[in-house]
Amino acid sequence: MTRLGETRSLVWAHGVVSVESLGGMIGPTLFVLPDGRQVAPFQVAPWANEVGGEALPGILKRLRGEWPCVPFGVDGDRPARGDWPGSTASPTVDTDPHGFSSNHEWQFETGADGSIALSIAYPEGHPIKALHRRVTPDPQTTALDFELVIEVRSDCTLPLGLHPSFRLPSKVGAMHIEVGDEITGATFPGPVDDSSIFAQGRFQTPWREVALKDGARLDVSTVPLPQATEEILQLLDMPGTASLWNSAEGYRVRLSWNKEHYPSALLWMSNRGRQMAPWNGRHLALGFEPICSAFDLGPQISVADNPISRRGTKTARRFSAGERFITRYRIAVEAADLV
Repeated sequence: MTRLGETRSLVWAHGVVSVESLGGMIGPTLFVLPDGRQVAPFQVAPWANEVGGEALPGILKRLRGEWPCVPFGVDGDRPARGDWPGSTASPTVDTDPHGFSSNHEWQFETGADGSIALSIAYPEGHPIKALHRRVTPDPQTTALDFELVIEVRSDCTLPLGLHPSFRLPSKVGAMHIEVGDEITGATFPGPVDDSSIFAQGRFQTPWREVALKDGARLDVSTVPLPQATEEILQLLDMPGTASLWNSAEGYRVRLSWNKEHYPSALLWMSNRGRQMAPWNGRHLALGFEPICSAFDLGPQISVADNPISRRGTKTARRFSAGERFITRYRIAVEAADLV
């Protein structure tokens, strides 16, 4: 069984939120809607309490909810492909997937009245000095407000992102991704998994009409998808807002963030595709991840000239030594129609 780190929970008039020290991840969270229904939109990986979990990377041990990624992605041995530059597994700044903070224990802070606050110090020699995170329930409604502070140790250019991950209903197509058709989507420039069905390295507008490897097209604006697959789709030049309508359970999640900080959003469609442990063909979740990154390809590719940055969409952010970068975002839940 995976060891449980420290957890802090906070009850407010409209629900209860929990945060775990490992990765600073949001744990099980209930929102109480005005009609009295309780909804739990965040995902919790099915292996979180299984035997053998201690052998997993930190980010996977108790995968759940939402957390910040600094830097976003991880460097790897990836040959150049078409217009995409290559990279090596020799890390630019970090060997951990989605950054040091996604894989290690945060420290809870005291005196955070009405919120849960925690921080993590990065290793000496890392260009990031520390992260500070605050999760504050809105006392007036079913919403959480987030603040992330990045303390910078030395000049650097890094991809960064946020990682909200949501539980999907079992009914095919019951979660509606509400993003305008004017948005362009980009498919991953390589195989995400052996199960992947998307054609690779394509740009399409509207984002939802995705070309498949077999030549067909699929509207991916509703999930779960009908096929067992693992996919990543980057949405370019997002307005800083989006929503997810769970028509099987009658609620909508609204996300809002600073579009200057995170000009894209990454859709991670984990659709029972990965068959290896601990996934075992049973993971069903949707990541809706505001990012300033080229997919999750890591600092080398995100900082380099690449097909997304050449379209005018930033894929990395420049930080200065001594900077305190502050970003805020919000996740709200409301009642919606049942279908």
